[in-house]
Amino acid sequence: MARRPIALVTAAVLFLEAPAIVALNAVMARFVEIQSMSLDGLDPDHMVTGTWALGIVSGLLLALCATVALVAGIRDKRPGRVGRGLLIGCAVVHGVLGAVTIGLIGWGAFAFMTVVLGLVVLTLVAYGKGADALDEATAPA
Repeated sequence: MARRPIALVTAAVLFLEAPAIVALNAVMARFVEIQSMSLDGLDPDHMVTGTWALGIVSGLLLALCATVALVAGIRDKRPGRVGRGLLIGCAVVHGVLGAVTIGLIGWGAFAFMTVVLGLVVLTLVAYGKGADALDEATAPA
């Protein structure tokens, strides 16, 4: 199975997505700041700060997930418990956001989120518990 290229492609896509998420949140923070938007009387400055914080934390988590996939691809070994947990969380978030993007953004964004979800899940499955035993059994002697 070509699990090493799958993990490397997953890492590359997540590394590209991380700054895009930060940039998207920067645009949203700018809109909130310019229009002095408020939600139920909240201070617009706090909303701008929260939007920036969400963008930066999301970007860092995506970069961390990409690093886990990159290390798995380079070493060609399954990630540890924490790494698998990060990738599972990344897959869940992409699944939920993919469902939300259909109505808010459109089918193109949904397709992108689904592709990323598929790559993350494929990386998890390729480096699953039985994958190492299967590789050893089918390897030429």
